[in-house]
Amino acid sequence: MSALVLALAAGAVVGLALSALGGGGSVLAVPALIYLLGFTPAAATTASLIIVTATSITALYTHARAGAVRWRAGALFAAAGLLPAAAAGAAADRLPQPVLTAAFAAVAALAAVRMLRPGPADSGPADSGPAVGDRAVAVRPVKVAGTGAGLGALTGLLGVGGGFLTVPALVTVAAFEMRAAVGTSLLVIAANSLASLATRGATTAGVDWALIAPFTGAAILGAWDGKRLAARVGGTRLKRTFAILLLAVAAFMLVDAVA
Repeated sequence: MSALVLALAAGAVVGLALSALGGGGSVLAVPALIYLLGFTPAAATTASLIIVTATSITALYTHARAGAVRWRAGALFAAAGLLPAAAAGAAADRLPQPVLTAAFAAVAALAAVRMLRPGPADSGPADSGPAVGDRAVAVRPVKVAGTGAGLGALTGLLGVGGGFLTVPALVTVAAFEMRAAVGTSLLVIAANSLASLATRGATTAGVDWALIAPFTGAAILGAWDGKRLAARVGGTRLKRTFAILLLAVAAFMLVDAVA
């Protein structure tokens, strides 16, 4: 199978997951870039940030049109993560490749476990409008900012959007219902990814655009259909499917890192 076909197929899956679940797709982008398209771990994390940024902005637009984005709370989460994302992005280039791969495998496994285990994000409060989340953020600004900073560092270091952590964080820390958490997480992901990319000028120059462009294009197209897929198949079933796939990917990457 040609590299172009693999890039298109992987991009479509990433876009669908990111839009449907608010996270998870970007965790699949890095291993797809490494093992399907031959990128090094460092180049894959940089390329993933490009893909995640473009796809998140597209998905954010579709969720914003449906009124599912809480801009004030999302801006606070995002602002808190900008500096950590930039600093971690600069540090990522200095990490040995096996360490970067092993760290990513651990995060992928964590994402899979989080998706398989029912939690607040699966049974969040009913949507009662933007005021609920905004009031919770106003009451707990330090906790919200701390959580946002941690998510930004994760995005910068490993090239993942962190939506699988952002969504439950918005539900538990900011008292969002699931629909608003998924939509708002895309704002946080896009901002953190852009901040990390700003510090990766050297590695961005070495990205293979002949593969990244179609990968990103397919991801953007997939993002348009993500919400419809989630409504048709059901969020729980989608989460379980992606979680099993992530566990397999994490195990493979961990074996590869220590081999």
